[in-house]
Amino acid sequence: MRKLIARVFDYSLDGMIATEDTEFFQFCRDLPDDPAEEAMGSEFYASADLHIMGFPTATDDPNAGPLNAARKVVFSRTLKTADWAGTTIASGGLAEEVDQLRRGGDGHIVVHGGISLWRSLTRLDLIDEYRVTLVPYLAGEGPRLFEDTGKSRQLDLVSSIAFSSGLQLDYRRHR
Repeated sequence: MRKLIARVFDYSLDGMIATEDTEFFQFCRDLPDDPAEEAMGSEFYASADLHIMGFPTATDDPNAGPLNAARKVVFSRTLKTADWAGTTIASGGLAEEVDQLRRGGDGHIVVHGGISLWRSLTRLDLIDEYRVTLVPYLAGEGPRLFEDTGKSRQLDLVSSIAFSSGLQLDYRRHR
């Protein structure tokens, strides 16, 4: 069965997610590119069996190539068609849709977000791993990823990698 990996980026030390039109978002955009981090990200995205998300395509992202070529599922209750190649729309119950996608193979599924999708999956205890990029910033205010997550859960640190722009921390759900 496939495992679900939440790919969380632009996460501050005080637990905030960068959102557009904030100083924190601009700080994250201004961070220098780290070729090692970009290569690792592209390899991770290309190795995924499937990508699920709550938003449509982005063409200016360094990972646009692997994402544009990949099979994708967009969770939306409002979209009826998907113009992004290789994309299907999932509008049923989240737990049932994810369970069906997980049973489709043995690799991994990358969950890109947005924040409401991550929160819903966390609340339902469906995420197997969190791959979090922590940046050196105290945002002070903004949306918290792990807000209203329901019951507590133990995570195991799988790896940590330092980049010039911050840390990548990989945690696995302790089961």
